[in-house]
Amino acid sequence: MFRVSSVLRRVSAANPKSLHLQIFPPLHGRIEPRDITVDSAARWFVSGSSSSPSLSIWRRKKEMSKEGLFAAKELKRLRLDSLRLDRFIRFNVSRLLKSDLVAVLAEFQRQDQVFLCMKLYDVVRKEIWYRPDMFFYRDMLMVLARNRKVDEARRVWGDLKREEVLFDQHTFGDIIRAFLDSGLPVEAMQIYEEMRASPDPPLSLPFRVILKGLISYPELREKVKEDFLELFPGMFVYDPPEDLSEEDQ
Repeated sequence: MFRVSSVLRRVSAANPKSLHLQIFPPLHGRIEPRDITVDSAARWFVSGSSSSPSLSIWRRKKEMSKEGLFAAKELKRLRLDSLRLDRFIRFNVSRLLKSDLVAVLAEFQRQDQVFLCMKLYDVVRKEIWYRPDMFFYRDMLMVLARNRKVDEARRVWGDLKREEVLFDQHTFGDIIRAFLDSGLPVEAMQIYEEMRASPDPPLSLPFRVILKGLISYPELREKVKEDFLELFPGMFVYDPPEDLSEEDQ
C-alpha cells in the first residue's frame, strides 16, 4: 500500500506543473487494490478533484479585490447611461480577473440588480475561460424568478438548452419553487415538464418541494401529485387542511 501524498510528490517531482495542467478522464467502475498504480492514483486525484461540483467557480466563496469593488461601484453609477455603461464594460469590466468578474456578478444577484446581472451575464459568456455550468445558470434563473423577469428567464433558458446544460433533480425543484413563490405558475410548469423529460432519475424530495409551492394552485398541484404517486407508489403526500376543506365542500 502507498499514500496518496507520496504519489503526488512523485508526480510533481517529475513535472511540477503536472497537477495543474494535465487533464485526465475520470475513473469508472469499482477499483480493486491490485489495479492501483502510481499513474492511476495520480489520475484519480487530479480528475476527481477538478470535476467535483463543490469546486465550481460559481460555488466558491466570492471576494472582490479593489478593482472589483471599483467596477461594481461604477457599473451601478452608470447603469442609467447606456453609452457610458457599454464603454465602461468594454474597456474596464472585460479586463477584470475571473474571480472579480464572478464576484461582481454574484453581488449584483444578491442585490437583485437584474439589469446589471444581464449585462455581466453577456460578458461572462464571452470570456475565454467560460464553460457551461449548472450553478451559473441556476443562480441567474433564481434571481430572474425572484424579480419576475419572464423574458430574461426565457432567454437564459434558451442559452442553457443550446449549451446542453443539465440540471440535477434538486436544482430543478429549487428553480421551479422560486417561480411558484413569485407567482409565475405557467413558467414554473414549463420547467417542470423539462424536469420530467430529464434523463436524471427522479427523486422524491424535489417533488415535495414543488407540491408545497403549488398549494395556491390546486389544479396544477393535482397533476404533479399524480406524477409523484405514479413514480413513488409507496409514498404518502400530505394535503394541507385548506385543500381538505375544499374537497369536503
